[in-house]
Amino acid sequence: MRELMNKAGEIGQDNLIAGVFPPAEFTGVKIAAGQGALRRGTVLAESDAGCVGLGTETTGKAAYILSDDVDATEEVGTTAYRAGNFNTKALIVAEGYELTEADRDSLRKYRIVLNDNMQ
Repeated sequence: MRELMNKAGEIGQDNLIAGVFPPAEFTGVKIAAGQGALRRGTVLAESDAGCVGLGTETTGKAAYILSDDVDATEEVGTTAYRAGNFNTKALIVAEGYELTEADRDSLRKYRIVLNDNMQ
């Protein structure tokens, strides 16, 4: 008998999304080359070369949250959240960097709310 359903993909529980308001919205972004593997939940900042992981040397203001894992060895186009309610503890920034109040304010301007109440 022929299979009628195939498994297309799998997403585990990562606690990135913390609430339904504001609703999560996606946008297309260009990720700058030379960053290697970036994971879902990485906070992105805008730079002249494209988006980079927050806390790197060429960082601008925090603007997006990466929605899927990507290999940014070379420049790549992908999607990121431009709005939503996110668990602060699930966010990823450069090693040794911590989110500042300025980062939180910048994200809020884009309708990204950070929730500190989740594990």
